[in-house]
Amino acid sequence: MSVNVETLEKLERKITLSVPVKDVQDEVTKRLQRLARTVKMDGFRPGKVPLSVVANQYGPGVQYEVINDKVGEAFFKAATEADLRVAGQPSISEKEGAAEGEMLFDAVFEVYPEVQFKDLAEAEVEKLTAEVDDEAVERTIDILRKQRRTFSQRGKDEPAVDGDRVTVDFEGKIDGEVFAGGKAEDFQYLVGEGQMLAEFEDAVRGMKIGESKTFPLAFPEDYHGKDVAGKTADFLVTVKKLEAAHLPEVNDEFAKQLGVAEATVDGLRADIRKNLEREVKYRVLARNKTAVMDALVANAELDLPKASVQAEINNMVANARADLKQRGIKDADKAPIPGDLFKDQAERRVRLGLIVADLVRANNLLATPEQVQAHVSELAASYEKPEDVARWYTGDQQRMAEIEAVVTENNVTDFVLGKAKVSEKKVSFDELMGQA
Repeated sequence: MSVNVETLEKLERKITLSVPVKDVQDEVTKRLQRLARTVKMDGFRPGKVPLSVVANQYGPGVQYEVINDKVGEAFFKAATEADLRVAGQPSISEKEGAAEGEMLFDAVFEVYPEVQFKDLAEAEVEKLTAEVDDEAVERTIDILRKQRRTFSQRGKDEPAVDGDRVTVDFEGKIDGEVFAGGKAEDFQYLVGEGQMLAEFEDAVRGMKIGESKTFPLAFPEDYHGKDVAGKTADFLVTVKKLEAAHLPEVNDEFAKQLGVAEATVDGLRADIRKNLEREVKYRVLARNKTAVMDALVANAELDLPKASVQAEINNMVANARADLKQRGIKDADKAPIPGDLFKDQAERRVRLGLIVADLVRANNLLATPEQVQAHVSELAASYEKPEDVARWYTGDQQRMAEIEAVVTENNVTDFVLGKAKVSEKKVSFDELMGQA
């Protein structure tokens, strides 16, 4: 028997479902009989409660469950027969006018849209490329040296220079009053490494042990401390201790301390280059994937299922509350977070999800087991014990599902880049890493 599907608007559909009353009654009786064998009620031994008593106590609830189950089965059967891709849960309401022995229900629901693509060959995508140069390797070595530096006391007549560890007392006043966070004793920081505002750095640079200095400091308009942002303070600073930094030499012993397999300077540089190239690969891929997704959104037309968008909004609100709770915010689970804050982001996520799913389905782009395994191996390779890391991934279905999703998105990215108008742009290592 064919299913009559009524189109209400855009993606909204309606199906009328018929459920035989006898099927409901028979199933209610079966469930009550099963319940009577185990239910405990005052005045009766277990298993000896009369069916009529059980029906009087539990009948309405059991009947409600059975009707829901039967309607659900009827809806699933009808949707399958009509080859419908249902988005979200249907809204079910009982309908009048049923024939004798039948119950009628209207199921109103949304279906997933058909995605209409413009010609992907006309889509424009800027593809980034980047390389790891010798300078990037040397800067990484310098960072590793600084992480293992030692300090020694400077002489009384030696001035503070960049790289020194300085211990100071300071007091800042605005309009003659010390402000919150504006005073400290035995405060320690590294000169020239951006830990303090520039005016503070400039004042302390060149000072000697025991010296004091007063100077004005203008807080930026966007300073994180809102009470002082955009204001100018008068500071008094006294240097109490100066320590010169000593960096370890770059030699085979240094490479050995870092745990490099080939404990030589050349081995260290090769290991650093390999790690940087892996990081560059992932960052380039992420940037190119974003460019591809933007191109897909611009080159696809589709209606969005309201149920899917609302579900995504609900999920984002729940995640926001969970984040507040993790930060220790009181009653975070009751925080009034308007869903409209996430509407645009939720619509983009749903849109992209539908577009990508359509491309994957139409072009067989789902990640293969071999691709997933290769990705896991690549992720694990940067760790000291890659076998343990690989087992950590493969031993959890959720983690493996996330890996499969990433690889599938990579397949989509490669597919689109193979179709679109691609212009390559070479970026520097610093620009890619956000250091430019």
